[in-house]
Amino acid sequence: MNKTNAIRILETHNISFDVKEYEVDENDLSGETIAEKIGANHEEVFKTLVAKGDKAGYCVFCIPVNFELNLKKAAKASGNKNVELIKVKELFPLTGYVRGGCSPIGMKRLFPTYIDETAQLFDRIYISAGVRGMQIYINPDNLKNLINAEFADLI
Repeated sequence: MNKTNAIRILETHNISFDVKEYEVDENDLSGETIAEKIGANHEEVFKTLVAKGDKAGYCVFCIPVNFELNLKKAAKASGNKNVELIKVKELFPLTGYVRGGCSPIGMKRLFPTYIDETAQLFDRIYISAGVRGMQIYINPDNLKNLINAEFADLI
């Protein structure tokens, strides 16, 4: 297993986690496909989305892969009037991560981060390990505390 930035950060903070690896299909990076490849319920696999708000600037949202981000709820949670998702070409320069491998842990900067409140229904959830083909299985409270996130209604 290659250690990603996210994995190194978790180890440095002595946070318990597991890793699941899967074969990447560059033509299908959907979260639903990833959930099926790792044998997980769609509701417990969370994708990381980056948006820009009109007041608070850049912010990060983690939601289950089988849902779309509700932009009105995201704006409210982040203290913005409105938010819009950034363009894919902006993702790497801003976060250091590529589409399909964006983790809320270890971005170039610690942006305000919001995790959908449904994460609290699970003992552990999956998030990207920071590369395509690898997911981290982590307690949502540990994730929240590590990245100074908030749980919010986002879907």
